[in-house]
Amino acid sequence: MSREAEPLVLLAEDDEDDAFLLQEALKNDGWRGRLDRVRDGEELLEVLRAGTRPDLILLDLDMPRKDGRQALAEIKRDEELRVIPVIVLTTSAAEVDVLGAYRAGANSYMVKCSECETLTRLLRVLGSYWFEACVLPPLR
Repeated sequence: MSREAEPLVLLAEDDEDDAFLLQEALKNDGWRGRLDRVRDGEELLEVLRAGTRPDLILLDLDMPRKDGRQALAEIKRDEELRVIPVIVLTTSAAEVDVLGAYRAGANSYMVKCSECETLTRLLRVLGSYWFEACVLPPLR
């Protein structure tokens, strides 16, 4: 099932190179939605509390000020925000991080790769699932 409006993805990523690779991978795949970026968990929560309602959040775990683990926990404790799907997209494949993210309420956990072609395939699968197969909650 496809969505009528262009999807809004909010990327919480502090690393410039990783953010660039993600943006390029989306472009290479013909992404038609909007991708906004914040650089840490504090900024993520500020944007969400100011009323921005993305269709999906891509969340890195290791960020300054407030890391992704803390931001995820706050999002999932908030009655208004907890329905937003949060996909952890990080470099860590450590069991403690994977388990911790799911326990905190992450909807999915994906490990970043540094090759643009592989990242493009990963994002294609992510987009197909979340924006074509799933029915997302009406947030806007």
